[in-house]
Amino acid sequence: MEQKILERPAGAAEDWTIPQDWTSYTADEHAMWDHLFDRQAAMLPGRVVPEFMDGLDVLRMTKPGIPDFEELSERLYKLTGWQVVAVPGLVPDRLFFEHLANRRFVAGRFIRRPDQIDYLQEPDIFHDVFGHVPLLANPVFADYMQAYGEGGLRADGLGAIDNLARLYWYTVEFGLIRQGGDLKLYGAGIVSSYGESVFALDDPSPNRIGFDLRRLMRTRYKIDDYQQSYFVIDSFEDLLRQTVENDFAPLYRELESQSDLAPADLLDSDTVIHQGTQAYNRTKELP
Repeated sequence: MEQKILERPAGAAEDWTIPQDWTSYTADEHAMWDHLFDRQAAMLPGRVVPEFMDGLDVLRMTKPGIPDFEELSERLYKLTGWQVVAVPGLVPDRLFFEHLANRRFVAGRFIRRPDQIDYLQEPDIFHDVFGHVPLLANPVFADYMQAYGEGGLRADGLGAIDNLARLYWYTVEFGLIRQGGDLKLYGAGIVSSYGESVFALDDPSPNRIGFDLRRLMRTRYKIDDYQQSYFVIDSFEDLLRQTVENDFAPLYRELESQSDLAPADLLDSDTVIHQGTQAYNRTKELP
């Protein structure tokens, strides 16, 4: 979300979309998708929200091979009016928001190499499609994503993209939810990562904090490792309500006078579900 100025790659349309060119994927690339899919599908049931597993099923994403965006979009559009469009990589902020506001989810068309199986910096098709698309079949979450895009266009005009990017990061990418008394995964960055799918729920290291919009927008995040704090929503309906009903302009002005919080910080006002040891992060800081 927080990006340098990008230049449109050759061959991309003005909105930065490109053909997926599904027929060009090799057998090895399809096999990589299947390996990643099978690994996640085996460990996510019971850990991820049921809405995610339902999305995999209703969109027929359980069949082998990299999904064809045209077929995937046809099924998704009938459910919630969303489409999946291919892009060459990261896109400029405003274009990203415009796509979301118009119910288009941008996805990279490339898939990681075998040496990148557990980590790569730029999101690939497995992260974008496996991680994000199943929840777009859920009407409430689909509405939240559109509302976020509309909010992004407003934030762009107010110079507040950094604050809003934190909302995306700590919900869409790395969000947890409380369902039936248990914590469940829903953020795409978690559900597409084998290691973080375990770390986010089971490891004693990270904080798990009740969702608070203002607090979250003050909190920096890590882009290259497991998170030091996760924010827990009560429901998709509540997340959507807070996004739609809040006037973010006064909130952005309020945040201008407040200092940022480090990813591991805890406040007296926090609803602390689990106070993390931060042991994992400390091992990373050792020389």
